[in-house]
Amino acid sequence: MTAPAQTTATIIPCLRYRDAHAAIAWLQRAFGFQQQAVYAEGDIVHHAQLVYGHGMIMLGSVDNASEWGRYSVHPDEVDGRQTQTACVIVANPDAHHARAVAAGARIVIDIADQPYGGRGYACRDPEGYLWWFGSYDPWAGHAGGA
Repeated sequence: MTAPAQTTATIIPCLRYRDAHAAIAWLQRAFGFQQQAVYAEGDIVHHAQLVYGHGMIMLGSVDNASEWGRYSVHPDEVDGRQTQTACVIVANPDAHHARAVAAGARIVIDIADQPYGGRGYACRDPEGYLWWFGSYDPWAGHAGGA
């Protein structure tokens, strides 16, 4: 297993999946997330928390009738386009890339050194969400900015 970077995260991306139980299992197998909590009734996941190092994502089942669900769309409803993505800092992007590929992640930007530092790649999960995994850690004192 590829060890996550030891950094601080304060923003938690939230995702909705058509088959949330399958997504939880795949995200663990492909990306190395660990299940922290899952609140479900049968096939419906009301809320789940998955952690990676000090980072977390939350997810649940697609529910377009709920108050929150009316403000969100699933990637398959907008031709796979995204309005935001998750960026996950990993200690060994090459090993992480190999794990994701072995689990069936669809690579959309191949792994490469980045001009701003670090090494990373982008992929889609089985339901079309776009992910970036790389070693660039903005908490590690990189210079730059306005």
